[in-house]
Amino acid sequence: MPKSFRQKLKVIYLMEALRKKSDEQHPLTVNDLIAYLGDYGISAERKTVYDDIEMLRIYGMDIVNRREKPSGFFLASREFQMAELKLLVDAVQSSKFITQKKSRQLIRKLESLTSEYEAKKLQRQVYVGSRVKTMNESVYYNIDCIHEAISENRQISFQYYEWTVSKEMRLKKDGERYRISPWELIWKDENYYLVGLDENSGIVKHYRVDKMLSISVEKELRNGEEFFRNFDPAKFTSGTFGMFGGREESVRLVFENPLIGVVIDRFGHDVMIHKQDEEHFAVQVRVNVSSQFFGWLAGLGAGVVITSPKNVRKEYKEFLEHALEQYRE
Repeated sequence: MPKSFRQKLKVIYLMEALRKKSDEQHPLTVNDLIAYLGDYGISAERKTVYDDIEMLRIYGMDIVNRREKPSGFFLASREFQMAELKLLVDAVQSSKFITQKKSRQLIRKLESLTSEYEAKKLQRQVYVGSRVKTMNESVYYNIDCIHEAISENRQISFQYYEWTVSKEMRLKKDGERYRISPWELIWKDENYYLVGLDENSGIVKHYRVDKMLSISVEKELRNGEEFFRNFDPAKFTSGTFGMFGGREESVRLVFENPLIGVVIDRFGHDVMIHKQDEEHFAVQVRVNVSSQFFGWLAGLGAGVVITSPKNVRKEYKEFLEHALEQYRE
């Protein structure tokens, strides 16, 4: 590369040095910056370095020249604060739907948004290798493909798998492709779910994105607009326990007062609370009645009672009796 051309890159390399090598605890002196440029075959004098730094300030970089020790120039503010990066990195590392390999790649990109010294703090902050992660490397691209189909108002098709007791992946429906009109992507219980209209049954269903394989965007336009026009994802997830299916019912539940926080966490702050007596309150909520719903109730023990409808109350009683049968002598 001709020397004159490298000189034109001087201000870009100065920007790189300040982004990568400087922070409040590690300022760079003019001599440091001249040496950094020299590593790339770029010569510089003190005056031109000062001029270039002023140009970068005009461009919008918050560069501070600290006089007291340690003295020098450093980038005082960035697109993301350290606390924000810690939050984002921890979210990536703890997300089950992102594979361990993809997590590392994303975290390395996030580390590049701060100095190399602060990046080391991020590495110590979040690495937890024992967290359960998905094994489907394509999930990252599945989400992108689904977003593309939604934005283009197209149907998608895919294969769907389940695990066997021998820990092997087995395609459901003998590998037959599912045909879905995709409408919503929902984050629930550390997993991504697609909610859409099943083209074969005409029923709204949801699918784990990390269990979808070989997604393709089809030419046919989506169906189901009349249903999803007023679709409320928050309401849908609050009534769907563990994102398992089940018939939707309006259920009246009576809770002990200390469980109010559990109810608000589950059904949202807008849930209607009715005082039952001095020690209990009642709510009327729409839920998907399923074994997962009953399991949630069982986890609360005697602190909650189904009062109506009678058929759901009866089903819950049978659920508990069947579970108890497993422990009879």
